[in-house]
Amino acid sequence: MTAYYFALRQVHIACAMLTITLFTFRGLLMLSGSQLHRNMSLRVVPVAVDTVLLTTALMLTTVIRQYPFATGWLTTKVVLLVAYVALGSIALRPGRTRGVRMAAFIAALATVAFIVTVARTHSPLGAFS
Repeated sequence: MTAYYFALRQVHIACAMLTITLFTFRGLLMLSGSQLHRNMSLRVVPVAVDTVLLTTALMLTTVIRQYPFATGWLTTKVVLLVAYVALGSIALRPGRTRGVRMAAFIAALATVAFIVTVARTHSPLGAFS
């Protein structure tokens, strides 16, 4: 499995970039008032990308033998991922005021940016380490 580390890592990084891009695109569409953000393909493609992203994440933890709740930086990523999903859900679902959705969208982007810094530094403090 170690032989696949670099390929898994590249797929994981590509999926992370793609999911962030898709979320940002959908969020900007939502904030602009466009109904295009509810388009079925813009709702299904991120699910497929996130599935590959999480699958490669689990495979990578096995390859590097570092696991969430045993390794600090991975624990931080998992906790922040839960926060990002919750904030993203608030940001993209109807029923909230535009201000609440905008605040959740900005907070979700800040959260995912911090997740990236944690991943790059392998430190729970991310950019603050």
